Amino acid sequence: MSADAPFAQTSSAQSSSAQIAFAEVDAIESRYHARDWPFAQARAGEIASHWAALRRERPGLFDGRVLLADEWRVEARASGPALVTRHFDSPFSAFLAWRDFGFPDSSVRNCFAAAVLMARDGAYVLGRMGAQTANAGRVYFPCGTPDMSDLRAGGVDLAGSVLRELEEETGLAPGEVACDPGWTLVFEGARLACMKIVRSPLPAEALVARIEAFLRAQKEPELCGVHVARGPGDLLPAMPPFTRAFLARRFAAQPG
Repeated sequence: MSADAPFAQTSSAQSSSAQIAFAEVDAIESRYHARDWPFAQARAGEIASHWAALRRERPGLFDGRVLLADEWRVEARASGPALVTRHFDSPFSAFLAWRDFGFPDSSVRNCFAAAVLMARDGAYVLGRMGAQTANAGRVYFPCGTPDMSDLRAGGVDLAGSVLRELEEETGLAPGEVACDPGWTLVFEGARLACMKIVRSPLPAEALVARIEAFLRAQKEPELCGVHVARGPGDLLPAMPPFTRAFLARRFAAQPG
């Protein structure tokens, strides 16, 4: 499969070593439907035990409802390619168990949007997740599995999710950034990351200072630190594979 080929729905292994593929799309259309999740029903006891163990380690975790995709495809259209998805809602506890049990239901994807924050000087600015979060220590762009607050008239607003997550994690309001058109999709096993370039008018040093000031003012911020990536040497083991792959591809495309 070529690097830019649309990724077909498959039941291949869902580990961090899963094959990574990319696609560029002009638009995302996501709709919502309510349904039961057989995985959550069949393994309810294991999920409850797993959640109790996670809560003992991180008492601040909240079992809200998140949106997972059970359909996804890239469609060729006259106006340009589009990602079309369908989502259903699940308890966060079931989602984390599915993730931590190795993604046993291969008919489902964690399809989410990420704010690829770029400073005026071209540096990428990422965050390190705090110890109280479900992804403690991981380094990536502001993102999160969409939730019920992202529903709009029967659809899932992934573009809105980008700006919501960015503001929640960094304090940067929608009016302080500009979003590039289009999306880069990164398919990594059970994850479908929809990457949106979000540009700040601040240079990296000022942008980092702005975010760090926001974090210091929060009682319990989601992020515990900020990381700047300017080239391949700034890729970290703490970055999930989809983040490292996206940045490596961007750095490889830079002139010079």
